[in-house]
Amino acid sequence: MSVNDRPPEEPAQPAAAAIAAPRSLAEQLRARDDASLAALLQARPDLITPVPTDLTQLATRAGTRASVVRALEHLDRFALQTAEALAVAPDPATYDTLLALLAGDEGDPEVTGALPRALATLREQALVWGADDRLRLVRTARELLAPSPQHPSPTGLGPTVAEATAGMSPGRIQEILATAGLSTTHDAVSAVASLTELFTDRTRMRALLHEAPADSLEVLSRLVWGPPYGQVTADPAARLRWLIDRGLLLPTAPGTVVLPREVALHMRAGRAHRAVEPLPPEVEPAVTHRPQVVDAAAAGQAYTALATVEELLGDWDEGGPSVLRAGGLSVRDLKRTAVALDVPEPIAAFWVELAYAAGLLASDGEADEQYAATPAYDEWRELPAAERWTRLATAWLTATRTPGLVGGRDAKDRTLSALGPGLDRSAAPEVRHRVLALLAALPEGASASADSLIARLHWERPLRTPQTQTRTDDLRIRLARWSLSEAELLGITGRGALSTHGRALLATPPDAPLTGAELAAAASRAGRLLTPHLPTPLDHVLLQADLTAVAPGPLERPLADMLGVLADVESKGGATVYRFTPGSVRRALDAGRSASDLHAFLAAHSSTPVPQPLTYLIDDVARRHGHLRIGAASAYVRCDDDALLNEILADKRSADLRLRRLAPTVLAAQTDPATLLEGLRAMGFAPAAESAEGDVLITRAHAHRTPPRTAPEPVPGGPPVPDATLLNAAIRAIRAGDLASTAPRKATATAAPNGSLPRTTSAETLATVQAAVLTGEPLWIGYVNAEGSASQRVIAPIRVEGGFVTAYDHTADEVRTYPLHRITGVAELADENAPLEAQ
Repeated sequence: MSVNDRPPEEPAQPAAAAIAAPRSLAEQLRARDDASLAALLQARPDLITPVPTDLTQLATRAGTRASVVRALEHLDRFALQTAEALAVAPDPATYDTLLALLAGDEGDPEVTGALPRALATLREQALVWGADDRLRLVRTARELLAPSPQHPSPTGLGPTVAEATAGMSPGRIQEILATAGLSTTHDAVSAVASLTELFTDRTRMRALLHEAPADSLEVLSRLVWGPPYGQVTADPAARLRWLIDRGLLLPTAPGTVVLPREVALHMRAGRAHRAVEPLPPEVEPAVTHRPQVVDAAAAGQAYTALATVEELLGDWDEGGPSVLRAGGLSVRDLKRTAVALDVPEPIAAFWVELAYAAGLLASDGEADEQYAATPAYDEWRELPAAERWTRLATAWLTATRTPGLVGGRDAKDRTLSALGPGLDRSAAPEVRHRVLALLAALPEGASASADSLIARLHWERPLRTPQTQTRTDDLRIRLARWSLSEAELLGITGRGALSTHGRALLATPPDAPLTGAELAAAASRAGRLLTPHLPTPLDHVLLQADLTAVAPGPLERPLADMLGVLADVESKGGATVYRFTPGSVRRALDAGRSASDLHAFLAAHSSTPVPQPLTYLIDDVARRHGHLRIGAASAYVRCDDDALLNEILADKRSADLRLRRLAPTVLAAQTDPATLLEGLRAMGFAPAAESAEGDVLITRAHAHRTPPRTAPEPVPGGPPVPDATLLNAAIRAIRAGDLASTAPRKATATAAPNGSLPRTTSAETLATVQAAVLTGEPLWIGYVNAEGSASQRVIAPIRVEGGFVTAYDHTADEVRTYPLHRITGVAELADENAPLEAQ
């Protein structure tokens, strides 16, 4: 339904129904159907936790401060402005009065068209009740939104004349009447009414203000849109005295005056708000690209995201940075990670947090705690590229952890660190989904103007107190900006526009967030759409004479893994450049490869002939590799060439190793084998480690893994939205409980005051229940359970035996057994309520 379409008028109700207007919110809830109650409980899930016993308790809970605040914060701009207008309107107010406050004296077609929708939203969420001729804002909402010196109204209006003159002396009020040209009255109440009538009469007010001095009107113009309070001295200036004498400014405290609400509304032409926003601002396209270009750019970035996460966790394969005592990653370790990934620190924090949210990274839980990949990372690496991407994308969509906060300060002025506590924001998943939904509403290939998108989000969830908080401080706005950049990094968007596979991640229509099985199905659909756009892994590289290899695209995993051992990555991008060095070749030999293995590998995977310099490099390193043997003595060096050992002993750089000759071919060291190995390599030698049996020790990278870890659970911002099953069960329980509490019963001599359930003796209870078994009539009982909780129920007794009554409980909608000694009272229902089964 368009916001400009007012719902069709409801059919005329019978005269009796028109007379029986609801006297409370509970009565209006009682008149709702199940679908309307379900909509209320879905919009305000806190009302169902726990399930209310009846509709009266539901209405009471809907009016509590915490629940009302939560409901107000989820209203859009115009619905909130409607509630704010009702807060400054008479209680109750008519629909026409409310429309006049929003549209002003001149009217506004957009406001007229949008008001029915906003009012329906407030009614659905039980913030407003009553017919159009008696609209009432729930009391707690009125207290929150109505003007007060401590909490100014968002409308900028002040108190009414009656409220502002509540403590004023009757004589002073009469003086104001006389100065304003009104007849004095015999009492203060009629005097206030007369002054109010003057200020609400447009014609008489125009005449009064026409007489005002120009500088007095200037004072009013500064107060008219709020704040309405001003300071005055004990001897006000003439321009202020003229206003005070006529009640256009009323004193509220020594030295303080206020502009009455009625005067402000006259000067505003009847508007409660300076700017009314009945319609959401449009999200404007910034640049439009061909959809094929967007998909290609997004797919390329998606593959880059996979490579970045693999590079991050590969760098931490043997154990990552240590965990801070307070939790999280140190600033120094984050900088090192950013350098390793060749990205700015905020981007590095995003990738670290994304891997953590996807369950690929965690703390190992050891005594010297450090971060490492989880076993799930090994499983993730074996998945096809599209499935790996959907794992990351769905983790990002649902995660409440917010990488953009890294480096900021918490409420206790402590620095927020990556992977540390304090980064969860419950609004993050909703904002991410909403940003993508707004992008999905644009034409395919169109990117959104950031300012217009932020304006739309601000309209949908405005700040309740704009006077004390600016837009730039709004967390939702910062989350939206971060979502735009993170979606681009992840490849959900390309060139700022939502990709085809990005659209598939959303619901149809995209306004409904996905959960559970729906999210898995959407991710699978997105993966299928992404697959054709992903680059095909290559099985070859281009070897060059300068000891480099160029990978013109992504490589197959076995080739990439082996090349990562044999060479060092020199540069990344569309093509990756690897450089062969003596150290990288020695690393491959240490991993158990022989020179012939390396030659065969390069020949098999190079699309160009293997350059002669590379062949010489491998042969030269291999010829020297293992010529020296190092073992534990603490450590020793043995070599068949005693001249080489003499060279080592003569080298001044070996002094720190504290070597001494044990035999012509053996040197002993006072350091451990690993230090000795690195020291000789630093001197330019190519020693090989050997085992205790004298064999060459093959060293492979040790992949350090954490114990099995689950991905972090999102932190909810409130009670979860109930599903259909829970809603149906809750509504049945509320209806049954309400029936029990409101069902009329027969008058008895022992009836309790105020129509409450009478207390009956054990004998009376037993006799009444036994009689009901014979007659089949339902009863109204009071019952106290084993935990001491009291409730009222409507039951149909079936049998009585052994001190227990078995009955069909209309409240619970099932057959139950009750101990007679726990029944506090019993009464028969009135005849018109007897056939409860038909209700």
